[in-house]
Amino acid sequence: MIKQLFSAAGLCLLGFAASAQGNATAIMARKQVPVICYHQIRDWRPKDSKTAKDYIIPVQSFKDHIKMLADSGYHTILPDQLYAYLTKGTPLPSKPVMLTFDDTDEDQFTIARPELKKYGFKGVYFIMTVSLGRPHYMTKEQVKQLSDEGSVIASHTWDHHRVDRYKHDPNPKKDDWNVQITKPTQKLEEITGKKIEYFAFPFGVWKKPVLPELNKYHFKLAFQLADKRDAEYPLLTVRRILDSGYWTTKTFSNSLRHSF
Repeated sequence: MIKQLFSAAGLCLLGFAASAQGNATAIMARKQVPVICYHQIRDWRPKDSKTAKDYIIPVQSFKDHIKMLADSGYHTILPDQLYAYLTKGTPLPSKPVMLTFDDTDEDQFTIARPELKKYGFKGVYFIMTVSLGRPHYMTKEQVKQLSDEGSVIASHTWDHHRVDRYKHDPNPKKDDWNVQITKPTQKLEEITGKKIEYFAFPFGVWKKPVLPELNKYHFKLAFQLADKRDAEYPLLTVRRILDSGYWTTKTFSNSLRHSF
């Protein structure tokens, strides 16, 4: 009898593993949705490095790129829609695109927000909580307003340390996972009054060993940058591309169509 119970339990575990892998396989098989990543939205300054200019999109370029999306018939989607599509095959609107904003920069509120609103677009804001209320960064009130208006607030750690370097520590104040993931997530939930279910890797950097640990925090999706997705954890390695400060509207349009 005991042997039969162990055998049945083993079959259940195998079935669960096969089901999980089957889901991952189905997710990987679905066409990827374009997800765009923005950081600073401002005009270049003489001291900006060549590398920095990839991450800093001039104001007029940003406005032109958003207008191109609207004129071309794109529809912005939010993470809940992407999650339902990936896990259940729930249909998306025609020409879906997700617009994401990292690091809590104030210009995402003062420039991006009204520009998106002009076209009925919504965005996803990955908040680095150490920055809240500091000069040139968003305030708690602005984050709350974005959430209340229907955009999504999501986690981007406390102070942007790479996730693949996190270590656990018996002291909660020294435990990287607690400091960078648990506490900031709780903070954003206090600010918005909503559950925080999405995450973006600082620098877009991840490594395979961190994915099972990140999975314990029950984020529905985690967003990287342009690396290949992990076949076992596709929901935790959703791809994005930068809308580079160097790109013309035509380059942006072409990248959007050919990168996913």
